[in-house]
Amino acid sequence: MELFSEGLRDYFGRFGEVNECMVMRDPATKRARGFGFITFVDPASVDRVLATEEHELDGKKVLFIHLDFLEYSSPCLLLFHPIHF
Repeated sequence: MELFSEGLRDYFGRFGEVNECMVMRDPATKRARGFGFITFVDPASVDRVLATEEHELDGKKVLFIHLDFLEYSSPCLLLFHPIHF
């Protein structure tokens, strides 16, 4: 699976309706920096993602942090991927 915004949207769409997927890129090289953000419409979607023990994208394990800040209008996960995608 190519880890661009649409690939992330497809993968995480299994857990609930995705509001936005954003892959952070280096401004100079345009290469992905190995992390991004996924926002969901429903907070229960975040719970479903976190309840799944392991996630693999492109054969690599993915780590998450649940961002529960007031600035976010939607439930949000910070995604860490161990390679630059």
